[in-house]
Amino acid sequence: MDPRLTLVTLGVADVDTAIAFYRDGLGFPMQEREPDSDVAFFTLDGTWLSVYPRKLLAEDATVPLADGDEAGFSGVTLAHNVDSKAEVDAILGTVEEAGGRLVKPAADTFWGGYSGYFADPDGHLWEVAYPLLTAE
Repeated sequence: MDPRLTLVTLGVADVDTAIAFYRDGLGFPMQEREPDSDVAFFTLDGTWLSVYPRKLLAEDATVPLADGDEAGFSGVTLAHNVDSKAEVDAILGTVEEAGGRLVKPAADTFWGGYSGYFADPDGHLWEVAYPLLTAE
């Protein structure tokens, strides 16, 4: 795996409130957004930040939401975007050998890409995805 972080996704209660905070309040530059889209992307120096409904992010990763003190989805995923479906498969294929856990096998996505999820030994979720999002 090429050691780089290209996208951090925050699972939020309300995307419009998050946009108001990050774009309007903090001045983060935001990518053009499709009307009625559930996600917003902010291009930062060196990486991207996205905000997405927490419930939908947990569903996408196929993990339960936290309920009270019960362990569950933290609301944050890290993303490693690659150049091909084969590269997604190769990286996910090494996860268990490296000490991680495959959470969601790679598959074609509703947004037109291909991705899967793994958890590191501490349970932090990573998405490995194609097509490449360039964080420049």
